[in-house]
Amino acid sequence: MMRLIGLGRMGLGMARRLKGKGLAVSGFDPNPEARARAEAAGIPVAESLEARARAPGDPRLFWLMVPHEAVEAVLEALIPLLRPGDLVADGGNSFYKESRRRAQVLAERGVGFVDVGISGGVRGEVEGYGLMVGGVSAHVGAFWPYLEALAPEGGGLVHAGGPGAGHYAKMVHNAVEYGLMEAYAEGVELLAAGKELGLDPAQVVAAWRQGTIVRGFLLDRLAEVLAEGVEGIAPVVAETGEARWALMEALERRVSLPAIAQAFFARLESQDRTGLRLRVLAALRHAFGGHEVVRE
Repeated sequence: MMRLIGLGRMGLGMARRLKGKGLAVSGFDPNPEARARAEAAGIPVAESLEARARAPGDPRLFWLMVPHEAVEAVLEALIPLLRPGDLVADGGNSFYKESRRRAQVLAERGVGFVDVGISGGVRGEVEGYGLMVGGVSAHVGAFWPYLEALAPEGGGLVHAGGPGAGHYAKMVHNAVEYGLMEAYAEGVELLAAGKELGLDPAQVVAAWRQGTIVRGFLLDRLAEVLAEGVEGIAPVVAETGEARWALMEALERRVSLPAIAQAFFARLESQDRTGLRLRVLAALRHAFGGHEVVRE
């Protein structure tokens, strides 16, 4: 049985998908409302992290599904409860260098560590999650049935390399996502600027979903966003760290990332500006990941 720590927006969806695939999963979350939602979904939950760790069942597989800011605190609470042979996976958006350090710390205690970069947002429960995994092959192999169940049918799962490789791949993935979203939003703003031609950006983008080179998951979400309208959404787009880390790595490794850099600075710019492009970015981020938006 896998013990899932963190039953929020992503964690609960993953637990339900695993249960639906016939895999044993239990959970813990300090939030009683999250525990109640999990129980209502048929997921066994514990009242404390200690109770979840001490529940019977081998091999003891722990999967952390918490924000990267909380990973260190959760690990500090979990480590005293671990024993040699246990395995821990971190499914949050942690910085890969931190994942490499944590793998070493746990290895000194005889505990394996796997880092899992996850993409798919709230739709992953139904469509499957893209998974980028880092770690020693034996450790990754212990989680493999769960990873396969979480991934889409026929793909979307890669053992990217050793400790840290999964989160490194996810860092690059999210940086690319920044660039794609920025390009789409700029395109919508330019379409809207051609109003004297009778252009309807929503209709044009909806048509792009079929047969064009720019079609894809994010474009599908963009079409949905434009159909609903973005007028009530404040043009404030959060910056959660991954693209910043990627740019820092690019500087260290002397790799040029001009499009990603511009997209990153656009998000910083959004803290002080208004504009259609930034409204579109905020709405699109909410559409695929369920991220909170600021309403005007």
